[in-house]
Amino acid sequence: MKAIRGKIANRALGPGDRLPSIRAFAKTMQVSPSTVVEAYDRLAADGDIRAKRGSGFYVSTTALPPLTLAEDLPRTERAVDPFWVSRQSLDADPTTVKPGCGWLPADWMPHEDLRRALRNVARGEGPVLSDYGSTRGSIALRRLLMGRFADEGIEVFSEQLMLAGSGTQAVDLVCRFFLRPGDTVLVDDPCYFNFRALLRAHQVKVVSVPYTRSGPDIPSFEATLAAERPRLYLTNSALHNPTGATLSANTAHRLLNEAAAHDLIIVEDDIFADFEPEPSVRLAALDGLNRVIRIGSFSKTLSASARCGYIAARPDWIADLVDLQVATSFGGPSPVAAQLISGVLASGSYRKHMEGLRRRLAGARQKTVDTLRPLGIEPWLMPRGGFYLWCRLPDGYDSADVARTSLAKGVVLAPGNVFSASQTATSFMRFNVAHCDDPIVAEILQQSLQRCAPSSL
Repeated sequence: MKAIRGKIANRALGPGDRLPSIRAFAKTMQVSPSTVVEAYDRLAADGDIRAKRGSGFYVSTTALPPLTLAEDLPRTERAVDPFWVSRQSLDADPTTVKPGCGWLPADWMPHEDLRRALRNVARGEGPVLSDYGSTRGSIALRRLLMGRFADEGIEVFSEQLMLAGSGTQAVDLVCRFFLRPGDTVLVDDPCYFNFRALLRAHQVKVVSVPYTRSGPDIPSFEATLAAERPRLYLTNSALHNPTGATLSANTAHRLLNEAAAHDLIIVEDDIFADFEPEPSVRLAALDGLNRVIRIGSFSKTLSASARCGYIAARPDWIADLVDLQVATSFGGPSPVAAQLISGVLASGSYRKHMEGLRRRLAGARQKTVDTLRPLGIEPWLMPRGGFYLWCRLPDGYDSADVARTSLAKGVVLAPGNVFSASQTATSFMRFNVAHCDDPIVAEILQQSLQRCAPSSL
């Protein structure tokens, strides 16, 4: 009996799990079957297990509450650093509200289209379900991507394109290929917090330039290139994360001229492109994939569960990146994920899905602004699309303090300095408008602002 209770307590046996048969458990424990019968009867009387006639004994559903990630992890105070939002969002229990997270709610995603495509994958050839992926990834998906690039005015040949396990893995492969510890990398300020986290893992020096409503501040960009000689520049062009800004044509041309003059390689993460109502300027299109590397994925628009990214670049770089991916993950991304995504893209349903998302997000953006303004929280700009609002808190507030206070009440927020290499975004916060419709967001924000009010107020 003690052995069974121990397994239940440490969750080796969970609610609904079937216990070993009386004979099997007696043999394992080296006791008589009658001893096991007595133990099972006592456990059943205490409500720890229950018997099903003709089936056996099962752990009671009330023996322990269901295990959640949040319960399984130690509750320790963590620094509000580039990993903070990721940790809190990914490990949150189902009741947590996440206006700081970086993805859409599950019920906004095209589940029926994904199920249909998944059924087609399941009915397909056996190798898709059991074999490694090819080194460059699914031919079908690569062809679809080449067609999408052509619509943007980017001529991409098969030797210039490869698939990766995710957009994040694509950035990591590029960093592994080009960077060595101690190299310098340029990022926007603010920038996507996982750029900062990933670069920290690569042990490089990170420098930043202020990001304006039309792209990086060009005088600062020029000065930083001259002074620091960075090897790479990581950025978003469309619907910049976290600001939602859009790169202007004039800034793009000046940026590329400076990059050429200083032998700078640009990594253009274009993951939010499909959220734009109309396409904006792309560095990859202007550059012709000479010194610009284009990266993207469908985690934000289709599924973060079936992850698959891509890299478009010069043929010689792609050849080496393919070898690097083989060395680090043995082959391309999951054939199941790639075929699932290509099935949705080829069906025509993806276009309708994105049209619906853009309309829905436009309404959510305005509603979120209307919710935040009475609290004194103002958007830095109103983006053309996407699901982020980069907002300024009232004077004197520290967004990290507000985020910590809100987390204690079950709301995950994204404070400004996790995005800022220079730590100059103390008063800013990024909001995911798709997760701001719950009234609890405004309620907890108001309480947190009151609790974190500067002493002068």
